[in-house]
Amino acid sequence: MSRAPLLTVLFTLCSVQRGCGFSQAVDSDFTFTLPAGHRECFYQSTRQSGTLEIEYQVLDGTNLDIDFYLFSPNGDLVLSEQRQSDGVHTVETVDGDYQFCFDNTFSRMSEKVIFFELILDHMNDGEEQEDWKNYVIGTDLLDMKLEDIMETINSVKARLGRSLQLQTLLKAFEARDRNIQESNCERVNFWSMVNLAVMVVVSVTQVYMLKSLFEDKRKSRP
Repeated sequence: MSRAPLLTVLFTLCSVQRGCGFSQAVDSDFTFTLPAGHRECFYQSTRQSGTLEIEYQVLDGTNLDIDFYLFSPNGDLVLSEQRQSDGVHTVETVDGDYQFCFDNTFSRMSEKVIFFELILDHMNDGEEQEDWKNYVIGTDLLDMKLEDIMETINSVKARLGRSLQLQTLLKAFEARDRNIQESNCERVNFWSMVNLAVMVVVSVTQVYMLKSLFEDKRKSRP
């Protein structure tokens, strides 16, 4: 079992001004190949009062199934699934590292291609919302306008993040469907060749048997 770091991408609309108070969300996705008889685990650091959403799909491999386990920072089993092709789970987070594992030990021959996506939201939201308010104390009208602007920007940011998430999921569905079609095409071609070979053998056998029926095997007398 290996410990693999996650490549995370921080989606924020205030990359230039680091002191602004937009709520942060971390969205990361990863695709990997899990060999037969192996188990792969990943770790994600979280903070108190946040949400962690995990979505996974098996894109390729026999039966398109995998075992999934999620452990809390103190080692307790939060949830488990056996022989599933996909799943979506959301948990309330605490401080620490969450561990989630994909188990393919039940398969002895088929490797699996797995896609998963993690979304962390509402991390330090309350603390960062107070930063910009320090500059507008005593101005109620400006405070109200900034509140409206912040609400609008956060709404746009959330919708953009959701759009990106849906596009990523659609790509994963497309990849899985393509793998299924290619596998079915190979299977159809294989059995077509087998049927063709059987038909040729049967045809040759029938011709030989019919020919043998008309052969005169009697010995000529002198």
